[in-house]
Amino acid sequence: MYDRLLVPVDLGDTSSLDNALPVAAALATGPNAEVHVLTVVPTSGMAVVGSYLPEDYAEKASDGAKEMLAKALEEKRALCEPVTLKGHVTRGSVYQEIIHTADALNCDAIVMTAHSPDLKDYLLGPNAARVVRHAKQSVMVIRG
Repeated sequence: MYDRLLVPVDLGDTSSLDNALPVAAALATGPNAEVHVLTVVPTSGMAVVGSYLPEDYAEKASDGAKEMLAKALEEKRALCEPVTLKGHVTRGSVYQEIIHTADALNCDAIVMTAHSPDLKDYLLGPNAARVVRHAKQSVMVIRG
């Protein structure tokens, strides 16, 4: 059905991998199918906040995320065999990085988890809702 899928994950919540990865693997049916797993390290936001962080904070956060993602993918690889898994770490706004990465990797679809909505999510809009609204690709949202 799809050749290239993007699975954005929150490394602080393993259910995002456990729930979305098997679905993405099942949808990746092309002979050279790939599942790209993305984690986004959020930026510090306002410059005034960033000024209180160590100079190398962003690099250390990205390096730590790369290590955590590599370990998580190794542990979960069996959920996706024989589909190829590739990990990616970016920095920035979560939903914007998901959309940008899906476009840059020429993905056919995005498979992501979303938690049960709280009242604040109806007012502000969670990342999943923003991705659904703005992505060019098909988006499957799995309840986590």
